Amino acid sequence: MARDVNETVLVVGYRGMAGSAVVRRLSGLGYQNVLTIGRDDVDLLDQHAVRAYFAGHKIDQVYLAAAKVGGIHANNTYPADFIYDNLMIQTNVIEAAHRAGVQKLLFLGSSCIYPKLAEQPMTEQALLTGGLEPTNEPYAIAKIAGIKLCESYNRQHGRNYRSVMPTNLYGPHDNYHPDNSHVIPALLRRFHDAVEQSLEEVVVWGSGKPMREFLHVDDMAAACVHVMELEDDIYSSHTQPMLSHLNVGTGVDCTIRELAETVAKVTGFQGVLTFDASKPDGAPRKLMDVSRLKATGWEASIKLEDGLRDAYQWFVANRLEARS
Repeated sequence: MARDVNETVLVVGYRGMAGSAVVRRLSGLGYQNVLTIGRDDVDLLDQHAVRAYFAGHKIDQVYLAAAKVGGIHANNTYPADFIYDNLMIQTNVIEAAHRAGVQKLLFLGSSCIYPKLAEQPMTEQALLTGGLEPTNEPYAIAKIAGIKLCESYNRQHGRNYRSVMPTNLYGPHDNYHPDNSHVIPALLRRFHDAVEQSLEEVVVWGSGKPMREFLHVDDMAAACVHVMELEDDIYSSHTQPMLSHLNVGTGVDCTIRELAETVAKVTGFQGVLTFDASKPDGAPRKLMDVSRLKATGWEASIKLEDGLRDAYQWFVANRLEARS
């Protein structure tokens, strides 16, 4: 669909890493009317509050980036919070958008929707073909429900609600909580602290053998706007009627050991890396098949080491915000 920078665009979850990147991308492209809400503006768990917001604003398109997110530890510790909060947020926003007559919406999911032992690289068709990774199953089920919500509103109401499944994200405004963060911010913080404290060793969770794919959040935001702006026939030709989502990633992965070594290089840590194999590894490999998205004319451009340097620079400049 043709770009109209005068349309009113709502970014839900703008204070998070993904949402803030979408706002930056839209602003950089010249969008003039970008609205933003987060949990401090509207209680996204409150159906009536969300509906009231949509009823009070004329909105043309929505980017649904709000979510409760975290790493293995957080998912294991708070499974009820992860499934409840994410189900409620996405259900309230998608239904409110529909009631308000919003025709265009983009839902941000996650690569964890795919089976733990899915054939690699994971294609869009792998959805619902096997058991999920137990450590984040509640979160994954919520994200699968979000995809199906979008599909169902399209089928029943003729909406144009699209879904993208980003791989592991990192970058500015990431969560650096010592217990509840994902692997990249956890490692950046740990190695940074080790350098500051002149430590000789850093312990990394797991064996270091699992392979993961990482996408800089600015690449993700560029992909999101690209997908939102695709003409209907192009988008539809690269998705299945009952699986209308697109993978977003780099198509390249690395081991956790290789990632840790790169983080050590970026932060200047020169000590010893030790891997604690008693901690869970999660899925052995998670690589996205991004051939469908690439065929629409988009591919990632930020290399991992460059992206890690950018993320680390943001962390150093915003340590108080990041640590909270």
